[in-house]
Amino acid sequence: MVIIGPTAVGKTEISIQLAESLGGEIVSADSRLFYRGMDIGTAKPTLSERQRVLHHLIDIVNPDQTLSLPQFQEKASAAIADIHTRGRLPFLVGGTGQYIRAVIQGWDPPRIPPHPGLRQALEGWADEIGKDALHARLRSLDLAAADQIDPRNLRRTVRALEVIFTSGRSFSQQRLRSLSPYNTLLLGLIRPREELYARIDSRLEEMLKLGFVAEVQSLLDRGYSPNLPALSAIGYPQIIAFLQGDINIDEAASQIKRLTRTFVRRQANWFKAQDPEIYWFEAAPGTGDQIKKMIIARFTEQ
Repeated sequence: MVIIGPTAVGKTEISIQLAESLGGEIVSADSRLFYRGMDIGTAKPTLSERQRVLHHLIDIVNPDQTLSLPQFQEKASAAIADIHTRGRLPFLVGGTGQYIRAVIQGWDPPRIPPHPGLRQALEGWADEIGKDALHARLRSLDLAAADQIDPRNLRRTVRALEVIFTSGRSFSQQRLRSLSPYNTLLLGLIRPREELYARIDSRLEEMLKLGFVAEVQSLLDRGYSPNLPALSAIGYPQIIAFLQGDINIDEAASQIKRLTRTFVRRQANWFKAQDPEIYWFEAAPGTGDQIKKMIIARFTEQ
């Protein structure tokens, strides 16, 4: 089972409900949930929620470590195999489209090793012209890759350019696919746009009440650099700017809300409403029961 949908749509609640009632376990495909100590700002499932249903691939690296796409694929495949071995039902859940697609479509990402000198040069170029301008350069070379990479994600922009300049081929063409080993049921959750935006705003207010600012301060106090890729996740740079006295908390909150709305629109690029492989459900009371009936019916047919 694969459950997808934009940020704040309600994936956590519904996936836990389904996994709990169907004897399942959850494999997280949200790149923000990998990092230890980044709990509030990533809306990570709470400890009590994780006690209800076993979750995999949460809190697996420190903020100063990286987890590449191939590494994620290996870990996700191992978790899914382990769940199957124990007679449980795996639920791959997340809003990071690249990670979901990589697993269920059997991607074989470029195996070109890092080129430290070129990477340093590209990062220096970004310092000179800015992230957006570097992303525009990528767009001029590989439109398909640029459409799938957030301009704020400098690490991914640099990696794409690194692969292009090293290999002489577009980055997007090198993301080969093999036959998927899984028989997947792809379930998508949606909400009316204004309702989703209201949930985003409400969730941020709750994060601030729960201690989002203190969480970020704790990460900085532990010596983690504010320039780490992990701390580029929406919310963290804005709270860091507040802690450094560059903006006030209202400005930080406003920026986070605006950027999250933009992110939601970008998430839609990975999973189109007209995609015939996705069964879409509007997230609302009773949606979990509807999906459960569908899953049971599918198993009955097989």
